[in-house]
Amino acid sequence: MKKILSIALAAAMALSLAACGGGNNGGNGSAASNGSSGAASSGSGAASSTPAPAPSGDLITVGVINNDPNESGYRTANDAAMRSTFTEENGYKATFFNNNDAAQQIATAQQMIQDEVDFLLLSPASTTGWDTVLKDAQDAGTYVILFDRMLEADESMYVAAVVSDMAAEGETAVNWLADQGLDEYNIIHIQGLMGSDAQVGRTGALDAKVNAEANWNYVTQQAASWDEATAKTIVESVINSGKSFNVIYAENNGMARGAVSALDNAGITHGKDGDVIIIGFDSDTWAMESVLNGSWNYMGLCNPLQAEVVDGIIKDLMNGTAPAQKVIYNPEPGFDAATITQADVDTYGT
Repeated sequence: MKKILSIALAAAMALSLAACGGGNNGGNGSAASNGSSGAASSGSGAASSTPAPAPSGDLITVGVINNDPNESGYRTANDAAMRSTFTEENGYKATFFNNNDAAQQIATAQQMIQDEVDFLLLSPASTTGWDTVLKDAQDAGTYVILFDRMLEADESMYVAAVVSDMAAEGETAVNWLADQGLDEYNIIHIQGLMGSDAQVGRTGALDAKVNAEANWNYVTQQAASWDEATAKTIVESVINSGKSFNVIYAENNGMARGAVSALDNAGITHGKDGDVIIIGFDSDTWAMESVLNGSWNYMGLCNPLQAEVVDGIIKDLMNGTAPAQKVIYNPEPGFDAATITQADVDTYGT
C-alpha cells in the first residue's frame, strides 16, 4: 500500500503544482462554504461524494490522534464523526487515540508511524512540540493531515489541514463585543486548555483588545481547561470577592454554562436583558438555544465536522488528485441573541 500511495501522492502533488503554480491559497476567509457538510470547499480538487476504493484493493491504514471526547460537546461530536467515517466499510483500517496530553499524543503518533500507517490524522493538543513527529512521518512515507486544530509547522510537513480559524473566531467575537458600546468592559476571561490552538486563537484576540483599550479590563483571567465545574468555581470566586464585572468570555460552551450556573445561584441576571454579557464558543445545540432564548448573548461557531472533508481528501489523493488548497478553513459565523434564528440552530447545532 505504501508504494502505491507514494506514487499516487507524488502524481497528485505534481499535478497540483502545475495547476496552481505551487501557490498556497490558505488564509482567513479563503474557503467557501459547500452548503451541505458545513465544511469549506477545496475547489477543483474537492472530494467526490462517492468514496473511491484504494487502488490496490487493500484497506487504507490511518492513525487518528484526537482529544478526549469527554472534553466538551464539540469534541464528542468531532470524535463521533471521525469514528463513523474511518471504518472498514468506507475503505479504512483505523486506529484511534484520544488524549488531551500532548506528550502522550506525541508518543502514540510515533508508535503509529512505526506501525507504518498510510495516513496520520492529527488534532494536536498543543500547537508546538511536533517537529520530530512530522519529520519522522515524512521519512517513513506516512502522510499527515491535520484536522480541527493547527500546529506550528511548515506547510511542507503535512499534506493538508482541515481546521477552524481560531484567531478569526476570537476576532469575530471581540469585534461583536466592541460593537455593544459598553462604557466599561470588566471581563471574566475563562480560558481553555493552555497552548491549544483554540485557546491561543480565542485568547489572542481578547488580549489584543484589552491591551489596546483603556476601558477594557480583566477582572480575572484563568484557565479552566474546558471544564465546566472549574469555570463555575472561577466565577463563584469573583462573585465572592465583590469585584464588579459585566462580561464573561468563556472559550467554550461548557465553561460558559458553568459560569452561568454560578450567576444563577447568586441571583445575577445575564443575557439579552441581563446585567452580564455571556460569550461561548463551539456548536452545541443547547448553547445555540441559550442564545436564541436570550439567556446568552453570543456564541462563536466552531464546526466539529471535518471527517467527511478529510475522507474526501484521502480518496482524491489515492486517485491522483491533490487538494486545491493546502489549508481548508471551516466557515464559522458568530451568532448573537438579537439576530439568531431557529434555522441557524437547526443548521449549525450539533
